[in-house]
Amino acid sequence: MHVDEKDGKEVLVCTVGKTVLLYDIRCLEDLHTMLKKHGDWMELGSADEQKPAKDGTVEAWGRSENNPVGGWDGLKKGLRGRFGMYIPPLMEALGLAEVTHDPKGNKMRAK
Repeated sequence: MHVDEKDGKEVLVCTVGKTVLLYDIRCLEDLHTMLKKHGDWMELGSADEQKPAKDGTVEAWGRSENNPVGGWDGLKKGLRGRFGMYIPPLMEALGLAEVTHDPKGNKMRAK
C-alpha cells in the first residue's frame, strides 16, 4: 500500500497481485474516528463489491451512505469492496488500531 495522486487528489493505492484497488485517503482518519466513538471491537466483515456486507461491520461502514464520504470509500468501480480486509492491517501498522488475527471473524478497535 502507498499514497499516490489521482485526478489531483491523494488516494490510498492497494496492490494485490495484478489487482490495484484505490481508496479515499481520508478513510484512515474517518475510520479511526468512527472506531473511537464505537468504543469496542468491531467485526471486519470483508466482502467483494458484488456481495452485500454484513451489517455492523467495518466493511458495511466503508460502503454506508452514513459514513463521512457518503458512500463507498473504495474508488475503483468493480473493485470498491474488501475495505474490511485491506484497511485494518494498515491502520494496525500505523498504530491507529488493534486487529485480531484469528482464522475467521476478525475484529478491530481504535487505539
